[in-house]
Amino acid sequence: MSGGSGWERIRSTRGGRLSRETSLTGRTARTVRLGRVQPQAPGYRTIYCNDREANLPVRFKGNSISTTKYNFLTFLPKGLFEQFRRVANCYFLFISILSMTPISPVNPVTNVVPLSLVLFVSLIKEAFEDWKRLQNDMVINNNPVDVLHDQVWETIPWKKLQVGDIVRIKQDGFFPADLLFLASTNADGVCYIETSNLDGETNLKIRKAVERTWDYLIPEKAVEFKGEVQCEQPNNSLYTFTGNLIIENQTLPLSPNQLLLRGCSLRNTEYIVAAVIFTGHETKVMMNSMNVPSKRSTLERKLDKLILTLFGTLFGMCLVGAIGSGIFISSDYYYLELQRGVGLEFNPSSRFSVVVLTLFTLLTLYSTIIPISLYVSIEMIKFIQCAQFINKDLHMYHVETDTPALARTSNLNEELGQVEYIFSDKTGTLTRNLMEFFKCSIGGEVYGTGFTEIERGGAQRIGAKLQEDNVQSLQAQRSPHAVHEKGFNFDDSRIMRGAWRNESNPDVCKEFFRCLAICHTVLTEGDESPDKITYQAASPDEAALVTAAKNFGFFFYRRTPTMIYVRESHAEKMGTITDVPYEILNVLEFNSTRKRQSVVCRYADGRLVLYCKGADTVIYERLAAESDELKKITREHLEQFGSAGLRTLCLAYKDLHPETYESWNEKFIQAKSSLRDREKKLDEVAELIEKDLILIGATAIEDKLQEGVPTCIETLARAGIKIWVLTGDKMETAINIAYACNLINNDMKQFIISSETDAIREVEEKGDQVEIARFMKEEVKGELKRCLEEAQHSLCTVSGPKLTLVIDGKCLMYALDPSLRVMLLNLSLNCSSVVCCRVSPLQKAQVTSLVKKGARKITLSIGDGANDVSMIQAAHIGVGISGLEGMQAVMASDFAIAQFRFLTDLLLVHGRLSYLRICKDVSTALSKKYPELYKEGIRNMFFKWRVVWTWAFFSVYQSLIFYHFVTISGTSGKNLSGRMFGLWDVSTMAFTCVVITVNLRLLLMCNSITRWHYISVGGSILAWFVFILIYSLLRENVYFVIYVLMGTFYFYLTIILVPIVALLGDFIYQGVERWFFPYDYQIVQEMHRNDPEDNSRAGLLEIGNRLTPQEERSYAIAQLPRELSKHTGFAFDSPGYESFFAAQLGVHAPQKAWDVARRASMRGKPKPSKKH
Repeated sequence: MSGGSGWERIRSTRGGRLSRETSLTGRTARTVRLGRVQPQAPGYRTIYCNDREANLPVRFKGNSISTTKYNFLTFLPKGLFEQFRRVANCYFLFISILSMTPISPVNPVTNVVPLSLVLFVSLIKEAFEDWKRLQNDMVINNNPVDVLHDQVWETIPWKKLQVGDIVRIKQDGFFPADLLFLASTNADGVCYIETSNLDGETNLKIRKAVERTWDYLIPEKAVEFKGEVQCEQPNNSLYTFTGNLIIENQTLPLSPNQLLLRGCSLRNTEYIVAAVIFTGHETKVMMNSMNVPSKRSTLERKLDKLILTLFGTLFGMCLVGAIGSGIFISSDYYYLELQRGVGLEFNPSSRFSVVVLTLFTLLTLYSTIIPISLYVSIEMIKFIQCAQFINKDLHMYHVETDTPALARTSNLNEELGQVEYIFSDKTGTLTRNLMEFFKCSIGGEVYGTGFTEIERGGAQRIGAKLQEDNVQSLQAQRSPHAVHEKGFNFDDSRIMRGAWRNESNPDVCKEFFRCLAICHTVLTEGDESPDKITYQAASPDEAALVTAAKNFGFFFYRRTPTMIYVRESHAEKMGTITDVPYEILNVLEFNSTRKRQSVVCRYADGRLVLYCKGADTVIYERLAAESDELKKITREHLEQFGSAGLRTLCLAYKDLHPETYESWNEKFIQAKSSLRDREKKLDEVAELIEKDLILIGATAIEDKLQEGVPTCIETLARAGIKIWVLTGDKMETAINIAYACNLINNDMKQFIISSETDAIREVEEKGDQVEIARFMKEEVKGELKRCLEEAQHSLCTVSGPKLTLVIDGKCLMYALDPSLRVMLLNLSLNCSSVVCCRVSPLQKAQVTSLVKKGARKITLSIGDGANDVSMIQAAHIGVGISGLEGMQAVMASDFAIAQFRFLTDLLLVHGRLSYLRICKDVSTALSKKYPELYKEGIRNMFFKWRVVWTWAFFSVYQSLIFYHFVTISGTSGKNLSGRMFGLWDVSTMAFTCVVITVNLRLLLMCNSITRWHYISVGGSILAWFVFILIYSLLRENVYFVIYVLMGTFYFYLTIILVPIVALLGDFIYQGVERWFFPYDYQIVQEMHRNDPEDNSRAGLLEIGNRLTPQEERSYAIAQLPRELSKHTGFAFDSPGYESFFAAQLGVHAPQKAWDVARRASMRGKPKPSKKH
């Protein structure tokens, strides 16, 4: 081929490439490391497109990926290592080894078999989970993709793709690697992509190829493409990319606009042609992923410390016993015959050997102080809690999608009861990603009826009666012909169905509707009819605005590269329908800097109009100096919409003179064709024409939250849980959602740290990456310091406002630097809520880890997309939502639910029960009615060292009672024949007392007692008697012992009195604690002690049959809380309850023990009779 010699020349002149790399940066390579996320360093890789041989010496990584935790060789050693991270397993292994030695007094089977069984089951579970990951990897790696080979498209699996290959991606296909966009079947070299796997957004984004490569679309042309790409080294920054494309001695700059990231999908484009830049684990999405973590609950880690403490106690006991044996053993005890060839453990002449061997013997003998059966029981309880309680809870069952809750692991059950920080994705987690046109302001008049979630919440705070009145008036005013479709939830008879012509400002209404129908970049799909057409938009907001125009009678139904066609109803005369073409001359696109979008169009009659929509701040700056009254009124409407949590845009227009337009258009064409600073020049040219605008009005769009999100967040906040929102959305969107969720309100002091400042933009325009990194780090440091000082000052004031922090991804990258992260953490922990926007998946994980490790708090991450996987894996607990973005989040999660609102039940009900472990303290309804009870778990009230030492104290007390009984029985106890009780008589009677005492102690500590408690406790005691009755007939040393004992009165007196005396201390302690120092749940129990028992068993019902709508409604009504009993008021009057109710109001009020004790005097009083 003619281009071959030139390509070989370029490949052979290595020095030329090096000189070009140096000229590209102007300095030597230098890496700036800031945390794990690195700003672009001037180190570049060179890629030869369409030439595998040229790329071979570099040894780029392949495109195969692996997300498994183990492989064939590492499974057994790594799996065993994971199991022996538990101190308990190490302890049991040590005891099992000792039990197999000659010095062991016990059979090794009793230790080896249970440990082996526990390890085997755990390894099987690990293997099963990793096998599912492997299957998922195999499916992904074997996905087909078309690669150019000898002028034809050849289909190969993803895993065989190499850097530099030319690929073809068809519509709805996923990108197999990070690609350089070359050509598209769409006009102007554009394509539309969906990035939900990266940032959770389901709206479409536009990418545009470099104009020089547009022709390489068919195989015959694509095979001629011999380009050299010099670009950045692989990194995890999703929103940046720098490089050059060198083709035929022409150097073309590359930007993120030409990069197609792995995991994204192609939409509204027949196919594209692209070159592979990064593959496999070097792609940006894979560099944002994390290794599969091994999670252990905080309680389990604390249990390790407890086991070490118990082992230390055990070792001390055994050491004392061993030393005593070494001291007292002597050949003087002739009857022991220690002189005749005894082993070292009994040899008086080697006392050190006696001490050592006796120590190991006693360790084996006393090893049951840490019973392995306890661990087996705990694992069974955890499994039952997952399988029977969580997975079958109808309160967490989503009827619309037929999705129950799913506990994917049983290791973290108790962790659910101690969560203090929740990190949540936004799109698809808090919201439905469904934008609906809700209200608008046209010419100073507000149109639209209805209430948002925030308005309903405000009405509830004022009073339920006010809200009911408003809702009734709304229903009375609502038109019977109201239209409600996807993207449009608006009703106002004044402007619907052509009624706007009767308004005082019909011409303004017409301009408003035309602006909605023309000023956009929406594409159409399907039939050109209002009922069947589908809009594909760059954002859900744009789709909602075009849908609104359609319902107002201005139906956009077709687009060509230069024309837009709108079917206008009632535009000129009531009842007329006309198809009107508009020529699109220029599109001034929206970006985060401009915050507006403009379109220049020509009417059929030659009229030139510029329509503009954007944020109120930028539109108001560009309005003509007139109509001040309209500006003021519209400003008030915007504030009204904003306080209701609505997303607002201002609409404006401007008539253009032909000569003015032609002069401006020449500058626009020059800027558009510029190779350097194109975006900057386009923005400068846009400023020339986007001025002296005439205000039309404003739109208000509601970002629909998932059902029950504000209520859930409010309940979790009362439980002491703080919620952070981590989203890939832009800052304005994230703040709006935070308002809608009640995470932020106008009474809060907001700290906003943004990279969208004039100073930062000025430095970025110079293009020096090292200087940009240095300047931004200093800026972020200054902002963090200022905000932290203000926060500390505000917290020192008595009535200071609550604080909230909003920070974007660029600033967060520098704030996570080791020198600044402590300052960021201190500021964040002082804020009631934190919103991080435009963050990458890895940054989500970094923020989660910052709180998890820096603040040492229990964290929970919840999301629904692949971009949330790293965050889910980084937290103590990961919750996946079964949403519209695939199952990646669910596959990586520990628990899966269908809706965010189900967190209330998952944490406040199942979390508390799993943490308490033994039994339910209050009902499910009361757990949600008093979310403050959850704070006991956050403060770890039930597993503190004080609790451990209290139990240890009473265990010592009980052991002394048993020891005293044994000594008395051994000296004074007699059977029916008058003989003294022997060793086996006393030990059998003592163990019977132990069994009875332990089971009654379990019953004593239960917060609620059901028939199952009686069955389990009584069954355990009965099982012991059945066992010993049979065992006494089989073993010679205990033959008939129990039958002899049961024939004596002494036996029955002992098994009654000894447990009573042993449990007397526990009974007194619990009584004093409940009367004078009650837990919050005990106060709630007292308040509702006369309530009828809840036998609904809602949380235990199996989801076997789908409920009909009527059955579902009846069931829901049956679950509503009812006030069936009226209390005397004592529970609310007693100052002993002040602390609990004060906590609900955020006020500290210490308990007064003498007032709590007052209820003891009330117990004897007769209860008032209930009226049925």
